[in-house]
Amino acid sequence: MNSQPAVPSSYPQATESAVILDVQEITKTLPLSHEQLAILKGISFQIYESEIVAIVGPSGAGKSTLLGIIAGLDSPSTGRVLLNGMDISHLRESQLASVRNRSLGMVFQAFNLIPTLTAQENVELPLYTGKHRGSPATRARELLTLVGLEQRLHHRPNQLSGGEQQRVALARALACDPALIIADEPTGNLDARNSEHVLQLILQLRSTLGKTFIIATHDPLVASLADRTIRIVDGQIAAIEATHSAVTQ
Repeated sequence: MNSQPAVPSSYPQATESAVILDVQEITKTLPLSHEQLAILKGISFQIYESEIVAIVGPSGAGKSTLLGIIAGLDSPSTGRVLLNGMDISHLRESQLASVRNRSLGMVFQAFNLIPTLTAQENVELPLYTGKHRGSPATRARELLTLVGLEQRLHHRPNQLSGGEQQRVALARALACDPALIIADEPTGNLDARNSEHVLQLILQLRSTLGKTFIIATHDPLVASLADRTIRIVDGQIAAIEATHSAVTQ
């Protein structure tokens, strides 16, 4: 694998102005019979501009619940999520939809492409909500070229490999030029070769576009390429560590 782009090793000491995401004492409880089941138990951390952070931990630790709250797909029981200084924790759905369209890109393990649409049409889709510069078709073609799929513009998902589908998903996540890209097990459905290609693409997007990524993963390779790993166990942060690759850059 090619060496990753150089990243300053001082992200944990970054200035407040560089904070993209500020998660403050997030809890999540769900009713279970006559009791409350605690899913998240006071999660706090910050993510800085152009950083790649991996969320790791065993199944059932609360990783996906946490990502859902950060993405505005779920609300915390207590605590706040600040995205570029805006508290998105308890916004109305219409407000959250606007925030997601402007400021968040999402990538899923199962790709979540619309099967009846071409690669270009899948990437265009977010651009028809809200106001965006230029033509959606032009923007989609540019992004698919960026991820190396300029020859696959008119292919539908069932005509693409798993790795190609995930690259379409990454292009779609970039469509509205978000501040933060959230990825939930982005290599979970890929073989080793395609996983490596997707990870190199993520590194390239951080290097060339300055994009910020938060990635939930069970894959040790994904975690090793992040600047920091946040380990969650039983709904709590067990450790926040700079990875070896980030320390040695």
